[in-house]
Amino acid sequence: MKKMSISQICLIALAAVLNVVGGNIALILRLPIYLDSVGTMFAAALFGPFYGMIPGIASAVISGVTTDIYAFYFLPVQLIIGFMTGMAYRIWKPRTWKETWKIIPAALMISIPGTIVSSAITALVFGGITSSGSTALVQLLHGMGINLTLSVCIVQGITDFADRAISLCLTAAILSALPMPFKAINKGEKHGTL
Repeated sequence: MKKMSISQICLIALAAVLNVVGGNIALILRLPIYLDSVGTMFAAALFGPFYGMIPGIASAVISGVTTDIYAFYFLPVQLIIGFMTGMAYRIWKPRTWKETWKIIPAALMISIPGTIVSSAITALVFGGITSSGSTALVQLLHGMGINLTLSVCIVQGITDFADRAISLCLTAAILSALPMPFKAINKGEKHGTL
């Protein structure tokens, strides 16, 4: 790993803040999606898989201490999202709204490994009940007679894919709105004062 510049550190810190803010919005509004990985995806798209994991770690710790204790337990999912997003951006590079078709395969690639881990955490550690708005859907399916683990897997698969697709759209929008000096940061280019 190369030494990070001050600008890169600031963007990674901003990405962690985006995660915390997005996660709190979803938590307060009881949305069935999470919005707590937009920053992780942004950092991974800009800097690659390993740097993409840093905002996920930071935001899971900050949220776990301040607003949502469940965030600690889902830290492995943030690591997976950061790594898989970095890999997806290397393959598909969905950086603009003109390339939104690339978001579907990228969202699948990112969500499947994370869904496996998050379903296991939700079912085995929490018995299907977390702070997320998707908990109501899990309980609805379970109340209809579907096994709890299967209920969690179904809901987690659907909500994770939707969340990753929405987060990728937001990431593409943020990336396309970045000024040129910030876009050059991840390539190691000298551009202006950054």
